[in-house]
Amino acid sequence: MKYRCNPSRLKTLLRKARTLLGPSSTSGAATTGSSFSNSASSAMDSPLRTKVCIIGSGPAAHTAAIYAARAELKPILFEGWMANDIAPGGQLTTTSDVENFPGFPDGILGMELMDGCRNQSLRFGTAIFTETVNKVDLSSSPFKIFTDAKTILADSLIVATGAVAKRLNFPGSGDGPVGFWNRGISACAVCDGAAPIFKNKPLAVIGGGDSAMEESTYLTKYGSKLYIIHRRDTFRASKIMQSRAVSNPKIEVIWNSVVVEAYGDGERGVLGGLKLKNLLTGEISDLKVSGLFFAIGHEPATKFLEGQLQLDSDGYILTKPGTTQTSVLGVFAAGDVQDKKYRQAVTAAGTGCMAALEAEHYLQEIESQEGKRD
Repeated sequence: MKYRCNPSRLKTLLRKARTLLGPSSTSGAATTGSSFSNSASSAMDSPLRTKVCIIGSGPAAHTAAIYAARAELKPILFEGWMANDIAPGGQLTTTSDVENFPGFPDGILGMELMDGCRNQSLRFGTAIFTETVNKVDLSSSPFKIFTDAKTILADSLIVATGAVAKRLNFPGSGDGPVGFWNRGISACAVCDGAAPIFKNKPLAVIGGGDSAMEESTYLTKYGSKLYIIHRRDTFRASKIMQSRAVSNPKIEVIWNSVVVEAYGDGERGVLGGLKLKNLLTGEISDLKVSGLFFAIGHEPATKFLEGQLQLDSDGYILTKPGTTQTSVLGVFAAGDVQDKKYRQAVTAAGTGCMAALEAEHYLQEIESQEGKRD
């Protein structure tokens, strides 16, 4: 993430996105030669049938769609409409410049990157619907996928619904002219820590778990000073992770405290500091920092599954090691919805590729078995 993006360019892309991803359902089939017609897509009482259904709109979903479409599987993709309060395209649509995705040496706007991914999916014949999947039935094959307007019967399913970083809400923490989200406040140190705005500047991390310790240690490579702000007097992180963090000479812990406000740095229009409240004394103090990183966890988008896939204790889909295979044969998971460690666009794209290839192999095996029975 960089903070030198051209505002007029960003507004143009946002207008383009709103036009492209309007609230009505849209199918890319009409412009890509897919067999899914407009009449079929609007048939409320006639389920659509597909070999591969993909749920999601980020790098994992679109990579899966590209591979599946090129394999002539004619996938259907549901990109959602403000699912989990995020626009189609996933978390990258909330960032400015993406500098760590291969192939873009000068960086690329998150919205522009995802617009390109979507267009590539459409080019190869993916039928895209801007609707949110709210229910699935995985009890038998074909699987049933439901939105408010459609029912899909799918021989295989790829879940790539992602995970949303948890954010705190206080004055200055949000988007817009009075907020500093993406202008000094972030939820991904690995994604954004190397941005020029943070280099050799004091930074802060909120959290007390392993992620907070790891991100704090990581950020010391860029910041001049790192403050860990924690609302309690002990960390819940593992002892080894705590030891690495607190023994780092650049890191200072501010205990029993919460952020109550973020304010700007004069004419620069970026984060300039924080107002902290000590929960024991009630005292309000000022902390000058140029960056604030939330490290309080992520919430995977798995509630719509209603327990039909095996999840871990944090709600992430469990997959067979080295694969994207889930607990249900024919259902695959890709991207952040099954990755609680890396959570990067490039790793999400990689698992999207894996899911499409595994779905293709699964379908070939099913067809082979059916041919033997015949």
